[in-house]
Amino acid sequence: MDRPIGMFDSGFGGLTVARAVIDLLPAENVVYIGDTGRYPYGPRPQDEVRQFARELAWSLVKQHEVKAVVVACNTASAAALDVLQQELPVLVVDVVEPGAKALVKASRSGRVGVIGTVGAIGSGAYERAVASTGADVELTSAACPGFVEFVERGQTSGDEITILAERLLAPIHDAGVDALLLGCTHYPYLARVIGEVMGPDVTLVSSADETAFATRELLDRLDLLRLAAADAPAEHRFYSSGDISWFADLGGRLLGPELGAADHWQPPE
Repeated sequence: MDRPIGMFDSGFGGLTVARAVIDLLPAENVVYIGDTGRYPYGPRPQDEVRQFARELAWSLVKQHEVKAVVVACNTASAAALDVLQQELPVLVVDVVEPGAKALVKASRSGRVGVIGTVGAIGSGAYERAVASTGADVELTSAACPGFVEFVERGQTSGDEITILAERLLAPIHDAGVDALLLGCTHYPYLARVIGEVMGPDVTLVSSADETAFATRELLDRLDLLRLAAADAPAEHRFYSSGDISWFADLGGRLLGPELGAADHWQPPE
């Protein structure tokens, strides 16, 4: 099945998921849209995020004929997953459920935490996802406004971000969790700072790898995996709704050489 895997995010965070998918499924064609012209999604109303997600997902289906859509954005997953799964004629994979499953598996004490955008945390999506695992755990959640903006500026270390992290992570730290889910695809870029603040006894869980595994499992189950072909290497295409040169430069540094160039994506009229 040569049709590509489609992915979208509010900006650069979903590139952590793209990296994991490209590494795990090197034969697959990938189309990624970063909605940098309208980021961040976290502070926006859920109805607005849901509309953005529908525009992006349908663009991937109609314009790129993808075989699956990976919602590589925790805020969009929380706001729009149910709608996308009902509407789209293709497989839809989210980052919330795989992350929740990995979180409870990583805990030894049963005290776990999740951090995310205001929108994702306020939606209650992670509480529902963790509860659906049936694991006997106590979950502490905290919104971390400002983290996404630091990543989008390419600033992932320094005193300023450390001070902010110490303040925002205080309730998670005080709860004594031993596993923390980075419930925003931007947050793995801040893993070093978050890890230093939380301490060495706390396992940080990123949903990116788990989402890639879930994508492979579902595509395999539906017999949609692309077989490697020497004469037809995988193609990776990247689009941004904002500044293309900025997206290609910062995105290339975050993802790697696969993001050599980017094209412009415009919301439908």
